Amino acid sequence: MIQGAIAGVKNLLIGMGVTFKNMVTKPVTIQYPEVKRTMPERYRGRHFLNRDENGLERCVGCSLCSINCPVGCIHVVSAENTEENRVSPGERYAAVYEINLLRCIYCGYCEEACPVDAVVLREHYELADYDRDKYIATKEDLLVYPEPNQFRVNILGNTERTNK
Repeated sequence: MIQGAIAGVKNLLIGMGVTFKNMVTKPVTIQYPEVKRTMPERYRGRHFLNRDENGLERCVGCSLCSINCPVGCIHVVSAENTEENRVSPGERYAAVYEINLLRCIYCGYCEEACPVDAVVLREHYELADYDRDKYIATKEDLLVYPEPNQFRVNILGNTERTNK
């Protein structure tokens, strides 16, 4: 009986120690949406399509992203570039580039498969909406980024921001 009481007091002190320790630590709650969370460097959020330094689309319409997508959420239709209508630096460009964001599992295989680093998954995590049609991201949606062409691929093959 005395041993049980001692063990109970010991467990009570351990529990009170945890309580007092958490009373003096900084809270982890952030005031969302006023304060946005800084995502980890390798976080994979919303897709974007990059442009090159001349303003041309980087996507050459090779469809490797679509082929490597495990859930088949990327639809690419390529077309030939002409001298009058040059869209990308390659021979072809993506005339249609659509991503079903509801089907996507954000695995990043499309980003890894792209030979010209055209598709990137960035830190944007606010994807909620009431309209299902808005989850089909078209090429025009994917080319819009607040600060374009600020990414580069490091030696490990990961994209990172060039001007933070």
